[in-house]
Amino acid sequence: MLTLKLKSRLQAFWSDTSGNVTVEFCLAMPILFWSFMASYVFFDGYRQSAINLKAAYTISDLVSRETGTINDAYIQSMVNLLELMTRTPSDVDLRISVIRWDATDDRYYLDWSANRGFINALTDDNISDIEDKLPVMPADERVILVETNNVFVPLFNVGLDDINLSNFVFTRPRFVSQIVFEGTQNGSNESHDDNVDTSSGT
Repeated sequence: MLTLKLKSRLQAFWSDTSGNVTVEFCLAMPILFWSFMASYVFFDGYRQSAINLKAAYTISDLVSRETGTINDAYIQSMVNLLELMTRTPSDVDLRISVIRWDATDDRYYLDWSANRGFINALTDDNISDIEDKLPVMPADERVILVETNNVFVPLFNVGLDDINLSNFVFTRPRFVSQIVFEGTQNGSNESHDDNVDTSSGT
């Protein structure tokens, strides 16, 4: 008799569906919340990457249209523009360089480079590290190289690490054959780094 009662109660418990919605809600909501947060984080990451690329192209286009000399104040204004366009809480790095192709020596040379934030300055000694990314150019042709970098930090922890957003954009000077930096001459290979006072050339 006790066995029949126990069996009857177990069958009743098994067929009882009350509270199913609450249980399903407790099981499903963490997954739904994670899905919403992950969707936002991935969308925000792609949005930030697209903004960074557009900002790099904008700076490259602005520099390519210059007809006068460029100085450290001009470079700093490009940094401010990059920060304004990206609106990122992380630090932004910017490096603008003018590179020349020498057909006789069969190599690239650096006319000048302005560095704001990058650990290593670009010089004739290490320009070979990026030559695979540079375009094919005719003899004595010059190209403006704009490099930007900042770190995307996900707003929510959805298993995505911080992502380094780097851009490498080059443009040919539009109205002059060479973009000159104040105080330098053709092929002077001078580097202007953020470690010095940006109010004057170095």
